Amino acid sequence: MSDVELFPGHVSPLGLGTIPHEDVHLYSGRELLQRVVEGLYPAPPIAAVLNFALTGVEEGRTVFRGVPNKRHLNPLGMVHGGWAATLLDSALGCAVHSTLAKGEAYTTVEFKVNLTRPITPDTGEIVCEGRVIHKGRTLAVSEATLKDSNGKLLAFGTETCSIFPVANLAAR
Repeated sequence: MSDVELFPGHVSPLGLGTIPHEDVHLYSGRELLQRVVEGLYPAPPIAAVLNFALTGVEEGRTVFRGVPNKRHLNPLGMVHGGWAATLLDSALGCAVHSTLAKGEAYTTVEFKVNLTRPITPDTGEIVCEGRVIHKGRTLAVSEATLKDSNGKLLAFGTETCSIFPVANLAAR
């Protein structure tokens, strides 16, 4: 494996891949995500396609950073709303992931996004922060904001996730 640049100044030293399912029994959700931040696991493939990365994790909170570019434009020359939605979904879901015990997994049940300002390739680096606002035994709810480097709100969203034993994940 070799270094993969996710966006200017941020490299994944182990390339692209996923967290091995067997490791979900060894570490909590926060520990697994921290290992991604530290480069002990590869970055997920979507991060290279959309130029973003997980850069911070705490219990119930995650931070992603990304830089949109011309490859992410819609026909009118704005960054496609799907770019913002994917970044928000990542922060929302990983915020829930950061609260999971060893052996637990999650999946998104639903999410909602509000786009408040246009994003262009000139917007520069964007910060997306997600946090859990409720966690029960089988469901969790999170919220996230997407801001430019000046702190202007570009989008926000909420998400509901289902929590279950990792053994229930479909075989790869």
